[in-house]
Amino acid sequence: MDLTGATWRKSSRSGNSECVEVADNLPCVVGVRDSKDPMGPVLTFTPQTWRAFVAYTKRH
Repeated sequence: MDLTGATWRKSSRSGNSECVEVADNLPCVVGVRDSKDPMGPVLTFTPQTWRAFVAYTKRH
């Protein structure tokens, strides 16, 4: 998966702690990675799947 141009961000709620980072600025894919290992593996999701996940976590 080509993530060239991805803009990585982490939740403002995480403060200075290490956590996951999300790149949701690409048109066809959302990337998720460990902020401690930015060169490590990346999980990828369709934008629809990512929105469903976020909606679910907000409800629970």
